[in-house]
Amino acid sequence: MTGTVDIVAPGALATVQDLGRTGLAHLGVSRSGAADRASLRLANRLVGNAESAAGIEALLGGLTITVTAAAVVAVTGAPCGLRAAGRDVAMDGPIQLPAGSELALGDPPAGLWSYVAVRGGLDVPAVLGSRSTDTLAGIGPHPL
Repeated sequence: MTGTVDIVAPGALATVQDLGRTGLAHLGVSRSGAADRASLRLANRLVGNAESAAGIEALLGGLTITVTAAAVVAVTGAPCGLRAAGRDVAMDGPIQLPAGSELALGDPPAGLWSYVAVRGGLDVPAVLGSRSTDTLAGIGPHPL
């Protein structure tokens, strides 16, 4: 994707996560990264990204995004109702979003974390080898 992903509503908490920072515990830096790494890996595979690409981690649904250019996204993790470009869509598969359209995650009846991967990944700078937000240590991008 060559456009941007704009956060309309972050829900309870939305952050950028990848598979985390490894090999830095001896320096007091925790791994952080996605809470449900398997779901992030799956979302990335569904859109053709490397499994380690950064995605959006949403706590308890409620996340709404818009895309400024046509994009392919996937949502995995905690089951939640999804609306894309004004229609109900299923999780766990690629979703085509036309330019200017919206993707909205409902509230999951079970589970905590849902993941949104965007084909081509998210262009955020790596900090200590990861694009993950670590809210406790204040490392990485700010919550969305």
